[in-house]
Amino acid sequence: MAYQASPEFEVELARRLAETESPVAALEPQAEPRVYVRDGFVVNLWTHHESVPPREVPAADYAHALKRLHAGMRQIDPTTPHFTDRVAEAQQLVANREQTPALVDADRELLSNTLQSLRRAIGERGAAEQVLHGEPHPGNVLNTKNGPLFIDLETCCRGPVEFDLAHVPKRSASAIRAVIDRGMCVFRGARTTGFCITCTTDPRRRVPPPRSIQRFRGWIDCTREPSLCTA
Repeated sequence: MAYQASPEFEVELARRLAETESPVAALEPQAEPRVYVRDGFVVNLWTHHESVPPREVPAADYAHALKRLHAGMRQIDPTTPHFTDRVAEAQQLVANREQTPALVDADRELLSNTLQSLRRAIGERGAAEQVLHGEPHPGNVLNTKNGPLFIDLETCCRGPVEFDLAHVPKRSASAIRAVIDRGMCVFRGARTTGFCITCTTDPRRRVPPPRSIQRFRGWIDCTREPSLCTA
């Protein structure tokens, strides 16, 4: 699934988060903070942040940076999509055989039923909501001399912080005290469902459906029995 905000939104969000001193990559200070169009290409200009070792951000540093990011995001109130819009998009893809021809009937039914149950379970939790990064996984974090900086703000959405925490690697979970209970498993299940569907629809990330569905089945068990959560 390709779920991205406009380049203009990303520029405005980066500008506003910078005012809150949030740990995000900065726009290029020598250029006007706007979207540039050249030869049909849309470009945002960012500051180059040189990475420092270790390339993988230490768990405690990552956790502290994510906490600061969420605090900064609570200080702004942009108009953003809701995280459940992703679930709705996933349901539409699963239901459309032309867009997901690689899914066999059994896998299509599994994904469809699970998306319905996850959406219902998330709605029943009634958790507080705020602006979120949307995909704060390690691939969207730079380790710089100024500390970890989050990038790719086009996935920003609104929802419970657990949706962001569902992207946190296991090694960092304890550092942010993200207890993997049934609630967290539901959000991790929603995240992995989206990944599974992406694998069968996005040619840039395509993997054989049996492999992706097999990975997904582990999270089916996780949503039913929290003690089975391992990642």
